[in-house]
Amino acid sequence: MSHPSLIRTGFDADSTADDVVAGLDLVGLRAVVTGATSGLGRETARALASVGTEVTLAVRNTADGASVADDIAASTGNRAVHAAHLELADLATVARFADSWRGPLHLLINNAGVMRPSLGRTPQGWESQFATNHLGHFALALGLHDALAAGANQRGAARIVAVTSGAHMYSPVVFDDIHFTRRTYDPQLAYGQSKTANSLFAVEATRRWTADGIVANAVNPGGVSTGLQRDFTQDMKDHLDRLEAAGVFAYKTVGQGAATTLVAATAPEFAHTGGHYLDDGNEAATVPDDVELAGNSHAVKRWARDGAAARRLWEVSLDLVREC
Repeated sequence: MSHPSLIRTGFDADSTADDVVAGLDLVGLRAVVTGATSGLGRETARALASVGTEVTLAVRNTADGASVADDIAASTGNRAVHAAHLELADLATVARFADSWRGPLHLLINNAGVMRPSLGRTPQGWESQFATNHLGHFALALGLHDALAAGANQRGAARIVAVTSGAHMYSPVVFDDIHFTRRTYDPQLAYGQSKTANSLFAVEATRRWTADGIVANAVNPGGVSTGLQRDFTQDMKDHLDRLEAAGVFAYKTVGQGAATTLVAATAPEFAHTGGHYLDDGNEAATVPDDVELAGNSHAVKRWARDGAAARRLWEVSLDLVREC
């Protein structure tokens, strides 16, 4: 099926982070990348630094973060790479990070994420995957809004990139029981719900903040073997193997996985437009909520782009983070 209105770029599934930033000069831009000590976050930070961006690695382990910052600085020749503490499941650290930020911000890359095989809860009683993957990033974006608006005023636009997943297809945001207080816990559904939330955040942040020069887009990096899978059970690993065997997805390198994030962050096609879901370097088609994952792994379900759900999620999230 053809979707002529979808935003297309010159990139695809084989493109790498270096391909996307080749020829760019981003000196003067400032970026925050969460979860940047390994995997996609590290590669995203490295690629941005390689073309002159000042990059702050927002990380749980500041010793690891400082080491990675030094490595990136050495490999790129860009000394403006820093590490700062951020624990997304602890909103006090999110607030401290945002409060300590000085000056404009041009790129916020919400890359960090967890995938847990068993039920975990924050001190507030929130389900840990939703709390980390969505609520922490939501609070971070709120806290950095004024810095992003200043960056937009300086450069004409500021961008937020929300790293989601094809796993959003497993679950909408279940507003009646977001934190699994009544239904049986299913880690796959919990993770899928959090990834749907990432996409809905991009939709509503763009609606609310476009007038401030801020746009947000969601990206699916595809199947990449990273630290995210460190806590997988054997059943979860077997499930991924079955999906790969069925052709639902093919594993990418870390460089290929980070490419779509870099498209959303730097490509001119997405400089002033948001609320999109990107896959393999291009905007993905929206499909009905009842489609099967097989054959549609590069699409986005309607429930992850629904404006009413996005507005409801924003208000629910606002109420939750304001309680802390």
